[in-house]
Amino acid sequence: MNKFLKVVPLLLLCAISAAAQSQSNLDDQIKPIVASFKGKVSLFAKNLDTGETYALNPDERVRTASTIKIAVMIEAYARVTEGKAKWTDEVVLTKEKKVSGSGILNELSDGLKLTLRDAVNLMMILSDNTATNLVLDVLTTDAVNARMESLGFKQIKIMRKVGSGGESAAGKDPENKKYGLGMATPREMVLVMEKLERGEIISPAVSKEMIELMKREQARYAIGRSLWDVPMASKYGALDRLRSAIGILYTKNGKIAMAISCDDMPEVMWSVDNPAYVLMSRLSEVLVAGLGKSKTGL
Repeated sequence: MNKFLKVVPLLLLCAISAAAQSQSNLDDQIKPIVASFKGKVSLFAKNLDTGETYALNPDERVRTASTIKIAVMIEAYARVTEGKAKWTDEVVLTKEKKVSGSGILNELSDGLKLTLRDAVNLMMILSDNTATNLVLDVLTTDAVNARMESLGFKQIKIMRKVGSGGESAAGKDPENKKYGLGMATPREMVLVMEKLERGEIISPAVSKEMIELMKREQARYAIGRSLWDVPMASKYGALDRLRSAIGILYTKNGKIAMAISCDDMPEVMWSVDNPAYVLMSRLSEVLVAGLGKSKTGL
């Protein structure tokens, strides 16, 4: 017993030392990359298999853009699981409900009838803004925030529907106007992805279904952009001078979850080669290499 009591603190000390060394090594690579970027960068990453992490302003509240749609998705799945809604429930596209930006519904005919599942799928796969609002008409923004609170995510808030309308209680707070559509921290968004991957949101089966939906996102502009052969569950967001991305990369040496926010860029550029997308691609390469080690450390 005495030997055991002596060994445990030593093992803890070694683990802490290894974690500090890993952070330092990644700092040496990541900070020069970030320093060359014209904008503000916040990120958190974690190897879900080894527990190893990297953090750069991980608890800073950031604008989410469309990555807040992950929270909307979770509330939709929870509502259906609880029997308070059905995937076959109908939503109707009207001229008044169309909003600009990402997606396809804005181009389709008024009066189009979709199921709730159709709208959620379009929201996540194509980041369809109109579909998002159709879903929020069913759920409400306050319900999305209440769900996040109940799951322990205190910093994840949706403020309103895309464009305008449907303000949540959080969205009515003058202090939150600067966040636009939504607010989060990189650490909490990674925790959401971790809990989904571990089957800890709603149920293992429902968590898996949400992860599988996120694997079908039809854009790969940022995280994992150059890692075309690595499976990924993701959601990206874009808004004027902001780019945001969240995902899990399923690498051979671990499931690497990360959330990266790039804001306050000096130029508005609507291109797949936006400097923030390129930066996030490079950062994801470094994080996969630095955190993607086998459990034996080999």
